[in-house]
Amino acid sequence: MNIDEIKAGGLPEHVAVIMDGNGRWAKQRGLPRTAGHKEGLTSAKKIVAQAAALGIKYITLYTFSTENWKRAQEEVGYLMGLIKSHLRAEFKFYKENGIKVDHIGDLSGLPEDVRTEIINAKKDTENFTGTTCILAINYGSRDEIVRGIRNLIKEGKSPEEITEDVISSSMDIKNLPDVDLMIRTGGEQRLSNFLLWQCAYAEFIFTDTLWPDYNEEEFVKDIQLFQNRNRRFGAVPDQKK
Repeated sequence: MNIDEIKAGGLPEHVAVIMDGNGRWAKQRGLPRTAGHKEGLTSAKKIVAQAAALGIKYITLYTFSTENWKRAQEEVGYLMGLIKSHLRAEFKFYKENGIKVDHIGDLSGLPEDVRTEIINAKKDTENFTGTTCILAINYGSRDEIVRGIRNLIKEGKSPEEITEDVISSSMDIKNLPDVDLMIRTGGEQRLSNFLLWQCAYAEFIFTDTLWPDYNEEEFVKDIQLFQNRNRRFGAVPDQKK
């Protein structure tokens, strides 16, 4: 793996990842679903570190969706605890890799202790200048769009003032760059209400690899697949965006 050659090939600015397959990974091994989530956290750290090493500016991880509250109470409680303990314990990891932490999703709907850890992680890493790791926690894209439009109405925007740029600025992270590459592990091929607005012209890669088994080598291969795509943004082949 020649990092310099990969960097020279044109990196995606923003990679988004649907980290699917933790539960199935655990089931295959006769383990509780929580064991899959714990192993999935290890994979997440590896992939974020690799993204930082490559120089990818943004990586967004679908950590906990608005729909995940429907899962068993024990699993939800474990996931909330895992998020809280990870954010608290990983400052050294973020500092060593120059990773800035950010968040998308409805903070108000999270337990207070989890919300506090997210806010603290953002504050503690706000001056880091490497990769921005965006954690989508209590996130649903439709919810984000609805909340953004409500904010525009509260601001008194008239219909004539509503443009794509204005709507983009109303999202949880103002003017977050569009997703260039969306990766979903676990074999499913759907967006599951993730970054619908930001994925308008994303390239998609679906892999059967379960998230705990997804590693740096496969991530780099997916980056190389992206580099070989012909992105036209709706134009004919000899035109560029």
